[in-house]
Amino acid sequence: MLESPHSVLIAGASGGIAQAIGAEIIRRYPQTRLLTLSRTSVDRIPGHAGERHHLSVALDGPESVDAVGSFLAEQPSPPHWIISCCGILHDEFQRPEKSLSQCEDRWLLQSMRVNVLSHLHLAQAVDGILPRRSPLLWASLSAKVGSITDNQLGGWYSYRASKAALNMLIKNLSIEWARKLEESCVVAIHPGTTDTSLSKPFQANVPPDKLSSPAVSANRIVNILGQLVASDSGKFLSWDGSEIPW
Repeated sequence: MLESPHSVLIAGASGGIAQAIGAEIIRRYPQTRLLTLSRTSVDRIPGHAGERHHLSVALDGPESVDAVGSFLAEQPSPPHWIISCCGILHDEFQRPEKSLSQCEDRWLLQSMRVNVLSHLHLAQAVDGILPRRSPLLWASLSAKVGSITDNQLGGWYSYRASKAALNMLIKNLSIEWARKLEESCVVAIHPGTTDTSLSKPFQANVPPDKLSSPAVSANRIVNILGQLVASDSGKFLSWDGSEIPW
């Protein structure tokens, strides 16, 4: 089992699940140094004065690599856990596509920028500051609909494609960092349907027992993180710890 974290970095930290994960980590590991990244500076995680160790940055832009790298280099030590919660499913104008005719280049590219490039740029920034002997746990929040094997319904083209691309990025990263670091674990995690702004327009058909609060989802995710070992690296895990086929 990887050691308890002395320092945790949460990206996309203004989101509902990310805020709940931060609060759960503070509750379990009160001595942990919490670092947060998000587009906005409004990042008040309960129990933590987020601004003190916060960087406002848009991770989907390439300039974020140097900005985050400099931010991390200023910290007393590299983060032991990195949790990337960056993601987009819809906005005020766009909903997931139900058919091929609804697909537009603009939305597919935007989905790729947020769901893939934000994770890639964060990994590039971290890669430049990690010493070989530093234990590292990386978890990207993905989605079960990004599993090619599991896809039996179709639809949601941009979201599915971008999450599948994220999953491949995570698999590649797990292989590269296994060679470079003495102890690392890199995973993708499906948090389950959670009552946040991301899922809000689609909750009508979700049974009440399948819709979790952010606090419940965060508790499950931190449970998984606390039990991972290096041999788990490269896995796609569901909220209950079971493995999802890529």
